[in-house]
Amino acid sequence: MLPDEMRELRAIQSALLGTFDAAGFSEVRTPTLEYADALELGDGRSADSAYRFFDELGEMLALRTDMTIPIARLVADRFRDLDPPHRLCYFANAYRAVTPQRGELREFGQAGVELIGVPGPEGTAEVVELLDRSLTAVGLDEAVIGLGEDGLWTALLQDAGAGPETIELSSELLVSHDLVGVERALAESDELDPEAIGQAATLIQLRGGAEVLEAARGLGGQGFAVVLERLEENFRAITDRVSSRSVLLDLGMLREIGYYSGSTIEVYDETVGDVIGGGGRYDDLMNRFGLDLPAAGFTLYTERIHKAQLERRGVGPRAATGERDSDV
Repeated sequence: MLPDEMRELRAIQSALLGTFDAAGFSEVRTPTLEYADALELGDGRSADSAYRFFDELGEMLALRTDMTIPIARLVADRFRDLDPPHRLCYFANAYRAVTPQRGELREFGQAGVELIGVPGPEGTAEVVELLDRSLTAVGLDEAVIGLGEDGLWTALLQDAGAGPETIELSSELLVSHDLVGVERALAESDELDPEAIGQAATLIQLRGGAEVLEAARGLGGQGFAVVLERLEENFRAITDRVSSRSVLLDLGMLREIGYYSGSTIEVYDETVGDVIGGGGRYDDLMNRFGLDLPAAGFTLYTERIHKAQLERRGVGPRAATGERDSDV
């Protein structure tokens, strides 16, 4: 990066650090290198995209793919005898073995927080409120926070009689936003009747305010209703603390990271045409490292934050060409 770009990135970090600090979150740092089995324990899906190699003793190491798993391990190792909650923040680079495409980097900056020891909806609302403040701090107060619920899709399909293979395949397609592929996979499974397929197609299109909860009440069975009620509780808690204009319910949201176990979050900015941050609840992750504590957090992708700032100032590459994506 050139000097001007570095100054602008440092300004983003400074604004976010001030916001995190004011909310009572303390900065931590973890090693860039992790033991590969620790990443596997945290999330096998993320570990699949890790750069791996052997050290001089034959131990398999990996470059961290995000900061949540290393911080979960850090808290389990170093905070075990301290009373929760633990409010931690970070600024770091992460690494993933991806095929470079527009918006995908092998190395990328992350800035985020982890709130460990506060259950949802209270903990979820605190995290989303801080996320909203953070976006304002970097001049992106028009960005939209998408709120979903991990388990909603699975519950709908299980209620309809879908088997594990159908659920897994359709989930992979939904993560990649291949909605046509999702409907095709469900139709070809021979496990769901046309009504159930229609309900699934309706669910993944539901985005908006509280009205989408009403629209979803007629879908699924008892299992789906339980998960939907959990989403509604979280949404009410969040909108008590954050403007409902900033929060968009997205019932078709499914994130590729495998440790989420409740509310999920994505941040959209129309000037970039991409997701600029994400997060959610990961109440089961701490258990994998031997510490039974609820947890939630978010991360912002600093290069995309910087790109969004440039676009809003009219000096980014998309502003110069007039390019706009039709969907984020």
